[in-house]
Amino acid sequence: MDQGDGRDQRDISQADAALPRPSLLTARAVLWDMDGTLLDSAEYHWLTWKEILALEGRDMTRERFASTFGRRNDAVLRDLFGEDFPDHEIARIAGAKEARYRDLVLAGGIEPLPGVRRWLERLQAEGWRQAVASSAPRANIEALLEALGIEEYFAAFAADEDVQHGKPDPQVFLVAASRLAVPPARCVVVEDAPAGIEGGRRAGMRTIGVGATHGSLPADLVVGSLDALPDDAFDRLVDMTGRA
Repeated sequence: MDQGDGRDQRDISQADAALPRPSLLTARAVLWDMDGTLLDSAEYHWLTWKEILALEGRDMTRERFASTFGRRNDAVLRDLFGEDFPDHEIARIAGAKEARYRDLVLAGGIEPLPGVRRWLERLQAEGWRQAVASSAPRANIEALLEALGIEEYFAAFAADEDVQHGKPDPQVFLVAASRLAVPPARCVVVEDAPAGIEGGRRAGMRTIGVGATHGSLPADLVVGSLDALPDDAFDRLVDMTGRA
């Protein structure tokens, strides 16, 4: 029997198992925000906030809504009702708001923003892993992906329930990347808000900013819409050689 170099076969197997798998070296991922990136449901959010808060004796102006859009519900409600507002009341109001939002979306219908479906199809065909990384509740993400007919493109998502801190904290992006088994340096975040761009940068990821509804976006690449993205945009940010 060939004794080789004398090393125990178990040691060799353990050493081989510790080596990076080729798939991890070449895997690439795109982490998508939802509202303002995949779809525009701001009007539905505005209507539901206005309706639900009116029942609580509070008014939500357009200006205030615009300044809070994209933030977690608990943060919005604590701004309105104060830091001492009971957690169970926040959960009650937020739950009512999101349930009403889903009702409106399903009744009124919604479409992906320009360029979304083309890029989802192309990225999937080129082997990119894709996930949603959003401050929305899990039920919203599931309902919206089904309503848009694009759920097949996403292997995972990270939602409000999966994190303790909202954007610009990087947690939601790190959770999504972990669920796709892709290192942060090989992920591209697509966002429409400065807080999301900052969160992606803090996570050690490349970023694409879409639209200008929130002012300037300090992303690696900024476009007015996904239709305007160059064909090699994602490849340039994370190339196949392992550089990011």
